[in-house]
Amino acid sequence: MIKFILIVVVLIVAFPFLAKLIVDYVPKKFHWIISLILIALSVLLAYKIYDGVMGNIKFHQEKKKRYAKVIDRLKIIRESEIAYKKVKGDYTKDFNTLIHFIETDSFPIVRTYEKSKKVIERGVEKEVEFKVVDTIGFTKVIESFKDKDYKDMAKVPGTDVNFDIETGYVVKGTSEIKTPVFEVKVPKREVLKGMDKDLIDQEVNQYAVDQVRGEFISVGTLDDVKDSGNWPPTYDTKEDSDTE
Repeated sequence: MIKFILIVVVLIVAFPFLAKLIVDYVPKKFHWIISLILIALSVLLAYKIYDGVMGNIKFHQEKKKRYAKVIDRLKIIRESEIAYKKVKGDYTKDFNTLIHFIETDSFPIVRTYEKSKKVIERGVEKEVEFKVVDTIGFTKVIESFKDKDYKDMAKVPGTDVNFDIETGYVVKGTSEIKTPVFEVKVPKREVLKGMDKDLIDQEVNQYAVDQVRGEFISVGTLDDVKDSGNWPPTYDTKEDSDTE
């Protein structure tokens, strides 16, 4: 696209000089031929400009559609990882383990209430309150995923590849507590395969705050305790889903 713009600029600058050369050096009887050639070139140039602009617009429209499908899948993976950690205390980097967990495991239903008891401190009796947590039942994990395509969570929509998934630990605070983290990602080039290569090159170097940032579409990170994605908020709104 950048090369095309440069060619257009060069042609626009060159036209006045070309016209002067024609007037000065080409016999008048050939002017009509030159005029037809220039008209044809102008039409071709106009078409190329239109095609270039529309190509850019179509690229971004198709890109958003593809990204939206990938991001929806990443949200399912994130939800399943959070659920898995809630029950197991850690994340997993195995998609089959996540699917099996969704289909077979349960969330505990807990009740928290306060109790009190009398204690004697330094010869003085006093009442101390404390919290009690009881498990009063269980709910199936599958209930949270019954309307979601969790069985294909490993596959990147519209491609022949799977998501890359990794887990690890981050040490936080002075007590050096190890906190589990996860990251799931796919290269943008895989998602955009088959589209304009120059525009793909621009996209993988995109870091604007209103765009999917960087070389990958990802959720989570191995460097910090967070489970957010690298996409802008528009992909989390209903309006965006409707238009994509």
